[in-house]
Amino acid sequence: MLPQTRSKGARPSSPIGALAGDTADRLRAGLQRVVHVPDEVVDALTVALVSGGHALIEGIPGTGKTMLSRALARLVDCSFKRIQFTNDLMPSDVVGGSVWRPSQERFDFVPGPLFANLVLADEINRTSSRTLSCLLEAMEEGTVSADGETIPLGAPFTIFATRNPIEFHGTFPIPEAALDRFLVHVELEYPEPHLEKELYQGRGGNATIDELEPVLSREELLMLISAVPSVHVSAEVAEYAYRVVSATRAHPEIELGVSPRAAVAWTNAGRARALLDGRDYVLPDDLKALARVVLGHRIATSGGVKGSERITEVLEGSEVEL
Repeated sequence: MLPQTRSKGARPSSPIGALAGDTADRLRAGLQRVVHVPDEVVDALTVALVSGGHALIEGIPGTGKTMLSRALARLVDCSFKRIQFTNDLMPSDVVGGSVWRPSQERFDFVPGPLFANLVLADEINRTSSRTLSCLLEAMEEGTVSADGETIPLGAPFTIFATRNPIEFHGTFPIPEAALDRFLVHVELEYPEPHLEKELYQGRGGNATIDELEPVLSREELLMLISAVPSVHVSAEVAEYAYRVVSATRAHPEIELGVSPRAAVAWTNAGRARALLDGRDYVLPDDLKALARVVLGHRIATSGGVKGSERITEVLEGSEVEL
C-alpha cells in the first residue's frame, strides 16, 4: 500500500527541515512582489535550485521569462551572471579564454560569465550548436574545457535558461540530448486578465528587482542541496514511479518513453520537493506534482501533442492510479 499524505504539522522538525520548509514560501513571496506567475512554476524552479539542477523557461516574448529568472537570482545571495545568446556568440564569450600578459610574459585564463553560481542563459535557441555545447558540458559535468584543460565551476551551479518558441524568426530547435540536461521545463502563458490589466496601470508589482533582498544565502543553499540525497524513496514509491515510466513506453502516441536517467532525475526532484515540504521521505504526490515539468520534455510524441499533455494522459490512466 502506498504511503498517505501527512499534515504539515505532524512532520518531525529539524534545523534543515525548518530551513527547507520556509524556503519555497520566502521565494514565492519575494517573486510575487515583482512578477505574477503560477505557484506551480515557482515550485518547479525552486525544486531545480534546491536539487542542484537546471531549468528551462519557455514562452513567447514579453511574458516575463527574463524578469522571473533575474528576480529568483536576486533572492539568493550567490554570484549571478547573464549571458545573452545570439547567432554570433562564440564559445570563448561564454567560457572565457587566455589573455597574454606582456609584463609577466605568460597567458592567464580569464573566466567568462559562465563562472557564477546562478547563470541566466537568455534565449539559448538563438545560438550555434558549437556555443550551445559549451553550456551543455558545464550543465552535465560542472566543468568547462579551455586551452586543453578542464576547469571546475563553482558550487552551487545552476542554469536558468530561457527559450522562445522555435517558430519565431532566428531561433533553432534544441536537440533532445540538450533538453535532457534540464531538470525542469516550465512554460509561461499570458497573465490572468486581471493581472494583465494591473500591468497596464503600472501596478504589476510593488517592487523592482533591485529592491529585492536575498532570502537564502549561498551556505544555506548548499546545505539544502547536500540534504536532498538523504531523503528516503520507499520501495512502494519506486514501484509507482516505475509504473508511470513503463506506461510512457507502452503509450501508442509516445514514440520514445521515459529513460532510466530521466526517471532517476524525476525521483531526485521528488526528494527536493519532499525536503521543501519539511519531510525526509518522498510521497507519490511529490512525483505526480512534478511529472509534467520533469518528464514532459524528455519524451518524443506523435501528432504534434506536447509531451506534458501525454504525461497527463499517463498519470490519469488506470494502470498508474495511486
